Amino acid sequence: MAISLKKSVRIASMAKPKTTKKASKKTAMPSRATALRAALNLAAKHEWSAIVMGDIAAECGCTPAELQKIFKDKNEVLIAYGEQLDRKVAENVYIDDASPERDRLFDVIMERFDILNEDRAAILSIAKSFCTDPRGALSGLPHLGQSMTSMLDIAKIKGAGPRGIVTALGLTGVYLYALKVWRDDEKPDMGKTMAALDKALGHAEGAAQFLGRFI
Repeated sequence: MAISLKKSVRIASMAKPKTTKKASKKTAMPSRATALRAALNLAAKHEWSAIVMGDIAAECGCTPAELQKIFKDKNEVLIAYGEQLDRKVAENVYIDDASPERDRLFDVIMERFDILNEDRAAILSIAKSFCTDPRGALSGLPHLGQSMTSMLDIAKIKGAGPRGIVTALGLTGVYLYALKVWRDDEKPDMGKTMAALDKALGHAEGAAQFLGRFI
């Protein structure tokens, strides 16, 4: 009787499924700033068009699922960078209210280029990707327009209604023209960029005065 009891206990223990504990690899959720920096670091070394979200996740030490909670795609990464750029310009630039509007805008936009220079390789990689992705470039135009509106606010240039829209559109054109020159201007003093920006602002000022007669 005792032998059969021991046998039944042994059989019962063998029937129980064995549970094994799998080691779970825990990763820390990166901050928004960390994820953005990881993306810029990758863009500085590789073509932005070839980078996928999984690459950015690996660079900042998280899983793709965790990164999705911060940025859904690369377009959101670029939007975040634009917002960061606007904030830094607002924090760094000093505006003299007594200065002419053209001088104030010049200082604001040049401060923006100074900040772009901090991640020059990454920005050039991103800009190059727009040449083969016109849809991506077009999707970014509304956000660029918002940034230019912020630059006008920082320069303390008031604008509302049709006049404000025309001013923002004009500054967007000025910025894109100067950006094209900045792309090839590798000198630290950015002399070519400053000359191009001053020239473009002059043309924009003349155009604004002309249009102001009809608005």
